[in-house]
Amino acid sequence: MIRFFDIFFSVCGLLLCLPLFIIISACIALDSRGPVFYTQLRVGKGNKDFRLMKFRSMRKDTDVKGGLTIGSRDSRITRFGYYLRRLKLDELPQLINVLMGEMSLVGPRPEIRKYVDQYTSEQKKVLAIKPGITDYASLEYINENEILGKSSHPEQKYITELMPAKIALNLRFINDPSLSNYFRILWLTLKKIV
Repeated sequence: MIRFFDIFFSVCGLLLCLPLFIIISACIALDSRGPVFYTQLRVGKGNKDFRLMKFRSMRKDTDVKGGLTIGSRDSRITRFGYYLRRLKLDELPQLINVLMGEMSLVGPRPEIRKYVDQYTSEQKKVLAIKPGITDYASLEYINENEILGKSSHPEQKYITELMPAKIALNLRFINDPSLSNYFRILWLTLKKIV
């Protein structure tokens, strides 16, 4: 039943956001050289890789300098990309991932392989369901980039503090992947956005 709502909401979202997609695409093209969309390999259900879609918010080919973004002081982020990230609009193309069945609207945020390879057997439970655009961890750590930006060792802080805390929150939905919990997280996300 969740898959039905994923398809319904992602189709509605893509149709409603089409004008916004066009405006954002034009702004990205005017702001910096490179493609409008950015794809990155992430780990999905069953420990399988897939290409996560986003609007490009960084300068072309600068993602190779590191996997984590560290708030407003990250020099890789473009001027327009800063606002895209701040308003979470860079995440909108993930509705395509949802429509394709690689993601759900609700579920643990998909991680890059580098960090998944460090999961404990308990943490690997997050790979039992489809990753999502939003979940309890996304709501709790909506300002994750700013938290990391204040750290002198952002990657270490992410691995030792944020990642375990986020996975613990992920398990709340994994242990109760009900339709009511799905709608509760969507409602909390809409409230947070508004």
